[in-house]
Amino acid sequence: MGRRRRDEGPRIDGILVVSKPAGPTSHDIIDTVRRLTGVRRVGHGGTLDPFAMGVLPVFIGRATRMVDYHRGDTKRYRASVVFGASSTTDDIDGEMTPGEAAVPERAAVEAALAGYRGQIEQVPPDHSAVHVGGKRAYELARGGEKPEIAARTVTIHSLDLTGWDTADAEKPMAELDVHCSAGTYIRSLARDLGQQLGCGAYLGALTRTASGPFAIESAHSLEHVRTELAAGNLGSLLLSPDAGLDHIPMVRIPDADREAIARGQIIRVRGTISGAVDPAVVLEQADVVRVLDERGSLAAMAHVTKGRLYPDKVFITPEDLKEA
Repeated sequence: MGRRRRDEGPRIDGILVVSKPAGPTSHDIIDTVRRLTGVRRVGHGGTLDPFAMGVLPVFIGRATRMVDYHRGDTKRYRASVVFGASSTTDDIDGEMTPGEAAVPERAAVEAALAGYRGQIEQVPPDHSAVHVGGKRAYELARGGEKPEIAARTVTIHSLDLTGWDTADAEKPMAELDVHCSAGTYIRSLARDLGQQLGCGAYLGALTRTASGPFAIESAHSLEHVRTELAAGNLGSLLLSPDAGLDHIPMVRIPDADREAIARGQIIRVRGTISGAVDPAVVLEQADVVRVLDERGSLAAMAHVTKGRLYPDKVFITPEDLKEA
């Protein structure tokens, strides 16, 4: 990593778990965090549709380089699926078309859910960011074209009907708890259930309750972030850049090796190795390890081959060591 540029803003590195409200886009949340913190390098760990709420992990500063390690994180959702009509966007914001068949009873929905558990083929919504012929699917859909979107393999680890609301008898609503692989569209799940039952269905509300290791219980509203930032307490809300990666082995290096790591140099593993993997196995070959210094701060992400550690992403610079 090179010398810090003047236009990068203050030095803030970490993961902020935001509780996204309904309305703004995920990019709107990123822009808000940029304005609040003054940091330009900000990214997120998985898009939420504007109408959706819940967990949005926000990576700030050097922590943005950790997003790749979370792309495969599973997701958990609480979804409200409304039966009795289909939507052009597969959610509450689209144009509605009444279903042809009678709306189902709870038991019929329970039975239908069985076919969506496990590994399934799913077609993303027409109004999605999937690329089709060099354009986003939603661009084609908004232009009146029907996007030809190929099915994708996704995994639904668990799918439970947790509530059944018949306050509107013509549009009963199922409350679903979903645990799924990254890339799963809950709007598509609602659409497909409605098509299978013949009555149409769409997603009425959606809350992401977990994104990988980040749960809604530890998420912060933007109002809380503003309050803590004004009080100078933003650091109390930030998680370390390697938070949630306990499954990746950790190599703790001695201070004598910090400068070599800061310069991206290969070193011989001399520190302690911990994690779920046998240290002897890590020393022989490890595709990815977390490299921490004696203070417990993340110094690098690296791989190990025959006792030698090769830095892949470095999080400290020689300038940092001079300032320490």
